[in-house]
Amino acid sequence: MKTESQIHSELEKIRRGTVEIISEKELTDKLQKKGVLKVKAGFDPTAPDLHLGHFVLLRKLKHFQELGHEINFLLGDFTGMIGDPTGKSETRKRLTKEEVLVNSKTYQDQVFKILDKSKTKIVYNSEWCFGLKIEEVLLLTSKYTVSQMLERDDFTKRYKSGNPISIIEFLYPLFQGFDSVHLQSDIEIGGTDQKFNLLVGRDLQREYGVAPQCVVTMPLLVGLDGTKKMSKSLGNYIGITEAPIDIYGKVMSISDDLMWNYFDLLTDLPNLEISNRKQAIKEKSAHPKEIKTELALLIMDQLNPKEQNLEAVEEWAKIHNTKNRALPEEIRTENLSADFFSEKNPLLLAVLVQFGFIPSTSEGRRLIASGGLYLDEEKLTDPNFILEKGKEYLVRQGKKGKFLRIITSK
Repeated sequence: MKTESQIHSELEKIRRGTVEIISEKELTDKLQKKGVLKVKAGFDPTAPDLHLGHFVLLRKLKHFQELGHEINFLLGDFTGMIGDPTGKSETRKRLTKEEVLVNSKTYQDQVFKILDKSKTKIVYNSEWCFGLKIEEVLLLTSKYTVSQMLERDDFTKRYKSGNPISIIEFLYPLFQGFDSVHLQSDIEIGGTDQKFNLLVGRDLQREYGVAPQCVVTMPLLVGLDGTKKMSKSLGNYIGITEAPIDIYGKVMSISDDLMWNYFDLLTDLPNLEISNRKQAIKEKSAHPKEIKTELALLIMDQLNPKEQNLEAVEEWAKIHNTKNRALPEEIRTENLSADFFSEKNPLLLAVLVQFGFIPSTSEGRRLIASGGLYLDEEKLTDPNFILEKGKEYLVRQGKKGKFLRIITSK
């Protein structure tokens, strides 16, 4: 029997980065009564590679693994052929059995970069779904109604707009839920977009006389564009098998605001330490670039050897070091006098307008949003970047565009 202190400690680790736990009281009861819980997370192998969006779920599985719980990494080789309708405005293209099996193999190769292979159960839902008799499938479909299915937001939108909904799409959440029945899972983890499917699992477990699983939802990781969820189809992703130098470069390209979300979801750095780094940047005692480098290494060290990662950072620095790059022989230079600092440090965009480098601050914000403005040969991501006294800044517009050097007085 676990003590209250032990359970409190476990819950603290489980809560990190989660959006919702349904319900925490049930989870506490399971921890007290059962001790070791069956934790399930399903991955449909619809694409050959995993990215940091998947990494969020894998890290939460690792947390449960470190707490001594049983991990069931479920490969949806059966459900993958149906296609998850979550977030889709039209019927999804079905994959062949061969495509799903190829992708399943690559998932297994990649997942053990994060999880302990000796303590992870790889299960395929084809093992029990392919063997279901027609009467068993009919029984399963009788457990849920059409009106319950239409409570799902994306189904409702498609129904109201007249977009077709295939009957097979109604089967997807039922088979995902049946996985939980078969495995008798105590907990299922998924992204916030999976909440409907996860709750169907709870309902079906009750219908089949199995104790309902707790549901733990995780946020969807925002991609490199800073707006949409990380996705290979959108091209805003960081693959977990990419070369360290590429992972580093991509992490360094995210906005300063987004990096705090990455710290929370992709590292185990204590919340107090994250707050301290935020404060250090606010007080100008630390530069966002050095904090972002720390973030990149904390992520990379979970995927590749530390020595390899440090070499990648050094190589990237050499490539992007302005001293080693061919710059124009003549670069326009402007000195920023003490008058600009009479009240407060000036905004970079305002200074660029003052010097006629850009026509307006709104144009500057547009350039930043499109990745077209560089500061010291790094993409500028913060439209509110403030200049400091006694420093030199190199500003570039476009990949091979015009340059401006700004020297501020002390």
